[in-house]
Amino acid sequence: MKKRGKNINVFLMDGDSNGRIKCTLSNWTGVAYKIPRIELEKCKDRKELKQSGVYFLFGVSDDNEDFVYIGKAGSRNNGEGILDRLQEHNRNIKNEEWKEYWREAVVFTTSNHSFGQTEIGYLEHHFYELAKKSKRYATKNSNSTNPGNITEEKESELEEYIDYAKIIIGVLGYKVFKPLNEIEINNHNYEKEILYLKNSKVEAKCIQSSEGFVLLKGSKISKEIKNSLSSNLIKLREKVKNNILEKDMLFPSISSAAKFVLGYSINGWDVWKNEEGKTFKEINNS
Repeated sequence: MKKRGKNINVFLMDGDSNGRIKCTLSNWTGVAYKIPRIELEKCKDRKELKQSGVYFLFGVSDDNEDFVYIGKAGSRNNGEGILDRLQEHNRNIKNEEWKEYWREAVVFTTSNHSFGQTEIGYLEHHFYELAKKSKRYATKNSNSTNPGNITEEKESELEEYIDYAKIIIGVLGYKVFKPLNEIEINNHNYEKEILYLKNSKVEAKCIQSSEGFVLLKGSKISKEIKNSLSSNLIKLREKVKNNILEKDMLFPSISSAAKFVLGYSINGWDVWKNEEGKTFKEINNS
């Protein structure tokens, strides 16, 4: 069945795509905010941010690893809510190093102040489980989350909220819930999307996606590295144990994926092949 389009309202609160962003969706009571860490003070007058809600903190570590922390915040006796919790994360960077590196917060709440502890607990748990399953980001939550006990009616309502939130967080640029090797199956056959690179030293599988090329978990890469390989790819290779990929990896081009696997500079269009033995160049010229 063909998916229907969605009408998403994206408001640039500061008139700048790099500033604060507010998102709403037609016929949805939810409200989402994307807030750069340096802009938290500008949000003190936002009523929705004094409510209960769930938030994501995104950043990049010293090791160039994308990470996310997923938390919840309830309304407080002092009349504050989500924003107050974000300010605490901004000030308190002791003990947990990642707190120094987060750059942006994405907040989900409602326009009608309808979230209580039950709702935010359920959402926090399911957002965390979805993020962990996708393996896109390192999840920095130190404690396991708990979905709590809810009625089936409430569960249905919150699952619908999650569906909308997944759309919006993707629009905001974070594919935290989408696995790297997930292919948009419109008229494509999954098996035919797999490309192979094999010789006596390597055995790798690759999939083309809308973001680039995904080298699949379990691929075996060469132990050898030649001078023609870029320093960035050498650093990436240093993270691979025993020359076997333990997780999917995304590359911007098919050639960069080939270089990573083989350990030297090469044109990936000539070496990646489908099951029938056609090179990527032949597939795209046919």
